[in-house]
Amino acid sequence: MPRFSFLVFLALLSSTTSCQRWTEQAITSASEAHFPAAIQDLRDFVAIPNDGHYPEQILANVNWAGPRLGSLDFNTQVLTVNEVPFVLATKEYHPDRPWVLFYLQIDGQPVDASQWDQPSPFEVALKRMDAHGQWQTIPWPAGDKVPEPDDRFFGRSTSDSKGPALSLINALEILRDRGEKPAFNVKLILDFQEEMSSPQLPELVRQYRQEMAADRLVVMDGTRHVSNLPTLTFGARGIATTTLRVFGPRQPMHSGQYGNFVPNPVFRLSKLLAGMKDDDGRVLIPGWYDGIELSEEEKKRMNAVPENADSIAARIGIARPERVGETYQEALAYPTLNVRGLKAAYVGGAVRTIIPEEAIAMIDIRLVPESDGQRLLDALREYVEAQGYHLVREEPTEAERRTHDKIAALYGKVSYAAYRTPLDAPIGDWLGRALTRAFGTPPVKMRTTGGSQPISPFIQALGLPAVSVRIPNPDNNIHAANENLRVGNYLEGIRTCLGVLTESL
Repeated sequence: MPRFSFLVFLALLSSTTSCQRWTEQAITSASEAHFPAAIQDLRDFVAIPNDGHYPEQILANVNWAGPRLGSLDFNTQVLTVNEVPFVLATKEYHPDRPWVLFYLQIDGQPVDASQWDQPSPFEVALKRMDAHGQWQTIPWPAGDKVPEPDDRFFGRSTSDSKGPALSLINALEILRDRGEKPAFNVKLILDFQEEMSSPQLPELVRQYRQEMAADRLVVMDGTRHVSNLPTLTFGARGIATTTLRVFGPRQPMHSGQYGNFVPNPVFRLSKLLAGMKDDDGRVLIPGWYDGIELSEEEKKRMNAVPENADSIAARIGIARPERVGETYQEALAYPTLNVRGLKAAYVGGAVRTIIPEEAIAMIDIRLVPESDGQRLLDALREYVEAQGYHLVREEPTEAERRTHDKIAALYGKVSYAAYRTPLDAPIGDWLGRALTRAFGTPPVKMRTTGGSQPISPFIQALGLPAVSVRIPNPDNNIHAANENLRVGNYLEGIRTCLGVLTESL
């Protein structure tokens, strides 16, 4: 037998043996035995504040993560782009096998500690739901005992996304401690400004393309499907944002003296917003859904996901969902138009009888691969102008106030595009096999997530197929107060990663 063929044969034999050894029972047993150490890891790592706006917080997380990966014999480098650090960790386990790059988000959303139901968002609290549906803090189990699966770890970034990152790190540690290796070579890239849209990530690839070269990309970010079953997601929406300001009088006016004379910008803004959608939630702006056609085969694959629109609506607390798609999964295939914030005058105890000087709507648009963000922003601008508005850059001049009845400002930007990997891509088959072996049943495969991930430029620059492995529970309050990670999900996260690491490419 030629030497090359013999080496390939040995590699395949070794991989098969690894898969046979790491059965569902073996993966579960190893994960459970290691779980007390993983819980301590979570408490230690979450204790480090991680708002990416603050260099000292980034540095503190770099100084924790780098040595932690170094303890697993990874070669770690701090790569700096425009004064923003990333950590790249690499380890070649097999000279003749492919490389898999794992993307790990380490930063979290800013916190308002006054809104949390615990002393500190960075001190993990263990909680259990009482008979009244309220989360109550409970003592940590003694020794190596672990909490119940439905208990939850509350703290900033437990779910988004230090918990998923630690699931992978602890799975690597389990293999190391047992004298075993992953079935492929591993690279990890740690991002400390994901919640700021990772502004330096594309430049990172341009500067360090060779160092980050790999065959596949696994994204360790995002929550599971609403069923909370093991989930793979093959894409993420992009996002564009814009602000619409409708101007009224130069300054607030007395509503008694000037009511019926001075137009109120709130009513004008309301009419603009109401005209953007029909009663079914479909966007009426011309061209909004151009280029999006779902074949029957695509619909069949999307709707194979185990969910029920009525149960989702009931859980959320609405009587009837919008009708942008025939199902929840189909709705994710279209760009959105969402008002994320409104402001005009005062409310509550500060309310006063005035006609406000302006009304503001802050809008986000979730993008799909078929929709160009700039084209949609331009379509929105054309819609506002078609309603008779004179658009200004910031504040109208006195001449513009005297000349134009309707004045508005509209300004925005495309933060990043969407990405999508085909459901039948080899990376999906590989990850599907891994999770099936780890849990005994195939994972949920979602065509895309409704949320956005700022890594599409990163993915495009590397030219890699990418799939997101989802670990946290869907009801985890990410980006809000009382973010949490279900205990069972964290344990299953380690099982997931063990399955992936031991699955041959």
